[in-house]
Amino acid sequence: MTSTVPALGTRTAEGSALQAVLLDMDGTLVDTEGFWWDVEAEVFASLGHVLDDSWRHVVVGGPMTRSAGFLIEATGADIALPELTVLLNDAFEERIGRSLPLMPGAARLLAELAAHEVPTALVSASHRRIIDRILAGVGPQYFALTVAGDEVERTKPFPDPYLLAAAGLGADPARCAVIEDTATGVAAAEAAGCQVVAVPSVAPIAPAARRTVVTSLEEVDLSFLRGLMTKMR
Repeated sequence: MTSTVPALGTRTAEGSALQAVLLDMDGTLVDTEGFWWDVEAEVFASLGHVLDDSWRHVVVGGPMTRSAGFLIEATGADIALPELTVLLNDAFEERIGRSLPLMPGAARLLAELAAHEVPTALVSASHRRIIDRILAGVGPQYFALTVAGDEVERTKPFPDPYLLAAAGLGADPARCAVIEDTATGVAAAEAAGCQVVAVPSVAPIAPAARRTVVTSLEEVDLSFLRGLMTKMR
């Protein structure tokens, strides 16, 4: 795990049972899930292959090794996974260099968490080079630490990234609120024992125990996140 600032000790936000907020990046804070699919389609087109739109639900939200590996197998493209990974990351960096739209409510939520000194981490399956590029636009000051998909042995849907983030913040995973947009990310957060807020981007996500589904981050504020913890009592 790479930390953007030294890890914090355990803190409780203004007496609340909420100890930390852990946020996914693509499709949760920044409106980039569509960018990834566009980039994948462009790269495979350059290799002579057309992607089936139904595959989009298969590749969304997971690590690049999984999504790129699936697309190689599905298309039969003559390219090695490491080479494809470089092509996809290069194309994605070029794309976000032109535009990096935040999801509705993201800027307001990050500012509120910072104002109330709630320990916050960014937890993404994207590679470090992509996270750092996006952080420059979102604001690295909002995050005590960040976890990248290429810095953990097992990334989402395994719980490891969220367990590492909670540990780095000195927080109990059960007292962490995770905000995710895909089933893969939700699975990782729930396996870590966190309370989850799902904001579906590409595919629907059903409500469940320890999971609250909303349509937009505009529905989420600090009071809302603290309320998730009170439901545990």
